[in-house]
Amino acid sequence: MEKKALSFEIKKVDKRTGARLGVIHLPHGDVKTPVFMPVGTQATVKAMTPDELKEEVGAHIILGNTYHLYLRPGHELIKEAGGLHKFMNWDRNILTDSGGFQVFSLGDLRKISEEGVEFRSHLNGSKHFISPEKSMEIQNALGSDIMMAFDECAPYGATYHYVKNSMERTTRWAKRCKEYHKNTDKQALFGIVQGGFYKDLREKSAKDLIELDFPGYAIGGISVGEPKVEFLDILRFTAPLLPEDKPRYLMGVGSPDYLIEAAMAGVDMCDCVMPTRMARNGTALTHYGQLNMLNAKHIHDFTTLDPDCDCYTCKNYTRAYIHHLFKAKEILGARLLSIHNLRFLVHLMEDVRDAIEEERLIEFKEEFYKKYGYQD
Repeated sequence: MEKKALSFEIKKVDKRTGARLGVIHLPHGDVKTPVFMPVGTQATVKAMTPDELKEEVGAHIILGNTYHLYLRPGHELIKEAGGLHKFMNWDRNILTDSGGFQVFSLGDLRKISEEGVEFRSHLNGSKHFISPEKSMEIQNALGSDIMMAFDECAPYGATYHYVKNSMERTTRWAKRCKEYHKNTDKQALFGIVQGGFYKDLREKSAKDLIELDFPGYAIGGISVGEPKVEFLDILRFTAPLLPEDKPRYLMGVGSPDYLIEAAMAGVDMCDCVMPTRMARNGTALTHYGQLNMLNAKHIHDFTTLDPDCDCYTCKNYTRAYIHHLFKAKEILGARLLSIHNLRFLVHLMEDVRDAIEEERLIEFKEEFYKKYGYQD
């Protein structure tokens, strides 16, 4: 029997929402789901050491970015180092994206064809070409546990005609990716459902990708600037189209409300750069809403960031001290908030898993929204 890089076990399904409690078995350990995955774009989760990610944050899987690692330091160098795990000293799981989102966000710097995408580096303007096969070659060299098929993320507001052509090409590219990918015993390859905000295209994309029989599926092309009501509509429509016995990954989502909504829609995995980016800008996520640590009201505040948080930062430092660090432009401020924000979201999903187990997810959402200040 052929060995597979990934297997998925569903422990429980919430009867009222369809949320799933599960475990993804991967080469570098098990991942309990639903899960939030910190993003390590350039072979590092910004400001974090691997030990901090494991011991202080509790992360079991992180992301690397194919586009950025291809440009710098180069996938061949990382392969020479023994793969991305060894290169960055991370012995847990890694998911790499396809590079598609970054390439397509370049706008005028790229040109799409059936073969792939020609683009100019955002670093120095040098010309490059990524095809589905090249994306697989890069990700194979990186040695990630989960790879993503090369796709096009159509912009919000794109016409039906544009999105239809883009979605159909993404499906053809997915087939080429699967045909090129050989390390199925070590690296699981996910297909990405596209189709913009057109439900018939979402349905067609999901159907065609399911026929290719990937070990997991991602929902791409939402959370790209649309109103929340449209996000929820397409999310709740698309997730049930995907196989029940395989992991479902919603790409690029990290705000607490979107994470909870994703879980309630039956999504198993989410990721976002948001928590570390906000941390570097002085914003803390808390159970009582966001805090701007640059605000003068924190000067004499010797309380913790979040009394309901169990992170290293909240156990050891005050709002006054963190405010001081940011005003003094000390690196430690960004590090402490990065630990806190990442732990906040990882812990949020631990709470979501507990709520699914105890069949109180709807009540948990209502309590969290009320405390945080969200309007449902």
